[in-house]
Amino acid sequence: MVKGDAHTAAAGTTGDQQVRVWDPLVRVFHWSLVAAFATAFIVEDDVLGLHVWAGYLALTLIAIRLVWGVIGTRYARFTDFVRGPRQVLGYIGDALRFNAPRYLGHNPAGGAMVVALLILVGLTGLTGMALYGAQELSGPLAPMMAGAPADVGEALEETHEVLANLTLVLIVAHVAGVLFSSLAHRENLIGSMLTGRKRRDD
Repeated sequence: MVKGDAHTAAAGTTGDQQVRVWDPLVRVFHWSLVAAFATAFIVEDDVLGLHVWAGYLALTLIAIRLVWGVIGTRYARFTDFVRGPRQVLGYIGDALRFNAPRYLGHNPAGGAMVVALLILVGLTGLTGMALYGAQELSGPLAPMMAGAPADVGEALEETHEVLANLTLVLIVAHVAGVLFSSLAHRENLIGSMLTGRKRRDD
């Protein structure tokens, strides 16, 4: 069973077996955020300038995605994939029993992961910006953070690191979930985020 088939025409078809699901903005956002977070995480503050600009890029991408989640195409909108805890947990239980329905867009667990990652990456970026202002007296928050006590900077640094590591844990869980769903429904979900297309029916 595929959720959302009634809206297939609105998404646009690419043939009898394929349907366009992920629009170009969603795909560019996804892979650009992957690149931005990976760059910032890998270089840390060893290459501070690159780390900072990767963080700025991540925050800009999140801001754009939040807007697109309201006004964007059908499968990009939060109303399409944000579900309550009961539905998310119910879907996870069904998935573990290999009895979960297939969704053209994000399934309830995937939708919850999208929201969690947007929040965590956003908080990581904002704490990093505050830390940059407190320790380097640079960036948009520098005027606000100027003169902050040393223990504030230390607390921000610790929080920033914890959030970044927690984000990495969620990314690993996200990739595991994508691979699990790909095997369960016999489709290449990573490939669909590159092409924007998914199989219409099981």
